[in-house]
Amino acid sequence: MKKNKIKIISVAVFFACIVFVISVLLVKGESLNLKPESKKEAEKKTGLSTRQKLIIPIAAHTAAGNIPMLEKSLSHGMDTGLSVNEVKEILVQSYAYAGFPRALNAINAYMRIMKARNDAGIKDNQGRDSSPMPPSFDKKAFGNKTRNYLVGKDISNSKSGYPVFTPIIDKFLVEHLFADIFYRDVLSFQDRELVTISMLAAMSGTEDQLKTHLYIAQRMGLGRQQLEEFVLELKQNVSPESSLRAGALIGISSEDDNKRNVSTDSLTVSRADTPVSAPADHFKGKVTVSSFFRSEYSGNYGGAIVNFEKGGRTAWHTHPRGQTLIVMSGQGLVQTEGEPAKKIYPGDIVWIPADKRHWHGASIASPMSHLAIAEPENGSTVEWMEQVSDEQYSSQN
Repeated sequence: MKKNKIKIISVAVFFACIVFVISVLLVKGESLNLKPESKKEAEKKTGLSTRQKLIIPIAAHTAAGNIPMLEKSLSHGMDTGLSVNEVKEILVQSYAYAGFPRALNAINAYMRIMKARNDAGIKDNQGRDSSPMPPSFDKKAFGNKTRNYLVGKDISNSKSGYPVFTPIIDKFLVEHLFADIFYRDVLSFQDRELVTISMLAAMSGTEDQLKTHLYIAQRMGLGRQQLEEFVLELKQNVSPESSLRAGALIGISSEDDNKRNVSTDSLTVSRADTPVSAPADHFKGKVTVSSFFRSEYSGNYGGAIVNFEKGGRTAWHTHPRGQTLIVMSGQGLVQTEGEPAKKIYPGDIVWIPADKRHWHGASIASPMSHLAIAEPENGSTVEWMEQVSDEQYSSQN
């Protein structure tokens, strides 16, 4: 009798294990592989893969609406190993961040590329399809779990912000973006974050979202070297502006990537690069940035030379660990909120305390160049705010 009971219990345990395994497989990513890589694991990686580098310009040019460059990137991506379905997934995801018009324009461009390749007898790899959703799939549960995993905390029941002001958009985000789209396993979560930061870097006015998704990308395992290569890819294959936008938020610049293979024990000389236009979202007037640099010891200081034509200036902004300016030429102004502006001249050294709202730029009568140096905190060196109005600027000259 005792042996029979043991057999019955053993059989019950066996079937319970089977049910558990099947349930895990059905929910797929809901409970599998949801542990972010540790910092050490991320740092072990040598850099972006060829496949990841192909994703960046496709996503970025889609978001920017640059169809001629997108077509080149699509052709190169197909020639170099991306599957048809992988590219489709990039373009489908793009509508959630860049809008339907840009996504549909990109899909139409891809259709033209594929027709031309088919007409030429090129047989492209279709790649795998997404796993089908189970019939009883709970989009709300999966979407909340996905979003919470990405950001690293439970925000399922937010008591403020857009989820309260417009609950329907939160429903769309949870059940469509983070369930319908993120469930599709043709791309991994890390792939999807790479797609997202590529799109956001290519668009102006999305710095807040880009900053958030750069953090998420790091949670998904993109390490420092991979982000450096991401910035370099933007500079080489998308635009200097997108590279500058992403590099400023990460605390690195694409110029730094030219130095990655140089030992920190050796003297190095980095040649002056071509100045790029400063982002219009954060500067007013004609302003260029050049000679990006940062300490070879990760997490320390970084900076660049900023050149302001007459009337050029920054928007209001803060730095988490303060900023040092060294005036190189011309005459300029620097103002902290609530204080009158101070005139600055060649050789002057300006210290701006941490988290102090301020702006700086050239005077009305003279251009000005300065070297700007700041230290990152959690990967960010600056928080941008509203523009300095013409009235505010004129009153300080």
